[in-house]
Amino acid sequence: MLEPAPNPELLKSLGRMVRGLSALFWGLPVSLIVCIGTASAGWFQVYGLVPPIVSTGLVAFGLWQLDSFQKQERPWRNALDRAKVFAVINVGLSPFVFWWNQRPDLFPYGVSVRVLALSAWFFLFTLNTVLVRLAAMLPDETLRHETRQFTSLNQTLLLALPVVIALQIAVARVRQWPPQFETVLAVWDRGGSWLLILLTLLPLAMTMALIWKTKEVILDSVFGQK
Repeated sequence: MLEPAPNPELLKSLGRMVRGLSALFWGLPVSLIVCIGTASAGWFQVYGLVPPIVSTGLVAFGLWQLDSFQKQERPWRNALDRAKVFAVINVGLSPFVFWWNQRPDLFPYGVSVRVLALSAWFFLFTLNTVLVRLAAMLPDETLRHETRQFTSLNQTLLLALPVVIALQIAVARVRQWPPQFETVLAVWDRGGSWLLILLTLLPLAMTMALIWKTKEVILDSVFGQK
């Protein structure tokens, strides 16, 4: 007995899903490197506004490729739409990392870069929710369990990030501390910046791992290849 032919519309949407997940996997680290490098060190100056726009645009493109999958699922659609809003904001504000590097004395440029950083934080947080909703619709119990576990950890680490930033700002603004806090402050001065880097890179790395795992599950179970 012949097996029923696969739904061509479903296969098409899953193909776009794989392309979108690939774009997200590569776009996340590239946009982080390009935007931070452009803002802080003036990397890629010869190309002007193009690198930050293209890198953040790649992330937005990846999300839009997921758009055709399971349009009737309300939780999935809501999570995806929220992430798309922050992706558009990131693209719109990305030129300011170049302009701020050129004129760091201009207040609007500094505010725009800070808003971009905040939008990127919200984007990564909501992207983890998108991955949870996506895994819930795929026929792989291991993927669903791992996604729930690691996205919960990612979002917890991301929630800790603004707390650490607020502590750094508070410590920097207090000019004199009691002598008994000197040891704690010395440790904080050495480790505070590394803690910020850890709280940024670790959720990003785990999110990328989940994206890759999801893409591999789709390729293996639906298309029969890796």
